[in-house]
Amino acid sequence: MPNASATLTKPIGKPVGRSGKIRAKLWRDRYAYLLVIPGALFFLVYKYVPMLGLVIAFQNYSPFLGFARSEWVGLDHFRTLFEEPEVVRVMWNTLVLSFLQIVFAFPAPILLALMLNEVRSQLYKRIIQSIVYLPHFLSWVIVVGIFMIFLRAEGLINSFLEVAFGREVPIDFLTTPAFFRPILVLQVVWKEVGWGTIIFLAALAGVSQELYEAAIVDGASRWRQIWHITLPGIRSTIVILLILRLGNVLDSGFEQIFLMLNAFTMDVGNVLDTYVYYKGIQQSDYSFATAVGLFKGAIGLVLVVGANRLAKRFGEEGVY
Repeated sequence: MPNASATLTKPIGKPVGRSGKIRAKLWRDRYAYLLVIPGALFFLVYKYVPMLGLVIAFQNYSPFLGFARSEWVGLDHFRTLFEEPEVVRVMWNTLVLSFLQIVFAFPAPILLALMLNEVRSQLYKRIIQSIVYLPHFLSWVIVVGIFMIFLRAEGLINSFLEVAFGREVPIDFLTTPAFFRPILVLQVVWKEVGWGTIIFLAALAGVSQELYEAAIVDGASRWRQIWHITLPGIRSTIVILLILRLGNVLDSGFEQIFLMLNAFTMDVGNVLDTYVYYKGIQQSDYSFATAVGLFKGAIGLVLVVGANRLAKRFGEEGVY
């Protein structure tokens, strides 16, 4: 007669391996994975598959010869990227414009979120939020058109200067290079400041109210509460968004700048995005334009990784 204890300890059925557990988990969460499929297909078709075309950055690509028969030139286009004076000037314009946007446009949603957080009337707060959100939903064509109407020689701004200060000669805001960058930054602030407050207001909602109550008991003013409680409470959110912004430091926004550029502002307004358009589309230099785009993406990746490591070194969470 077989041992009863041996019979009881004998495993029933086949043991479930690692692959079996994975299949069981996939089947259990099948509806959740079905929801992921559309987003995954979007990134696959529009983000990853086009990356195969980066091979033309190492070729003298000709549409008539195709990828396979075009001449391979290695890193020649990247050498030209650092040797051509026009590229150096375009790179400088891009960095200056990105720096101005980080200095002025990036803190604007933070300041607006702090001010909205101090509003006690919920009705008034919602009205202000709805007003400042609205420009985000306007296309750059409409935004640039509005600014051109206001800033042209016979526009509202020059009319106001004439009535208020007696200035008879209109200011050429749209054709003067000195005004080009401030106008671009002002457009970005006006269009995106309201939308940018959404994330910061959500972060402010997570700050414990007990901290404010304790600060009030200790006699802290509103400024002290903002400096010692509010800002530290959203510091991690600020750091993460700043890291992501650094990844786009060479991406100044093609549509806005392209619509604002003219022959008078080309020296200060031509950035990498518009330069790639002129070289790649208008001059049909597809390989060099692709090399510029690949270089821009590589720099963005390096900046994101470096900023993320620096943030972790200072005790912040970072992006990953």
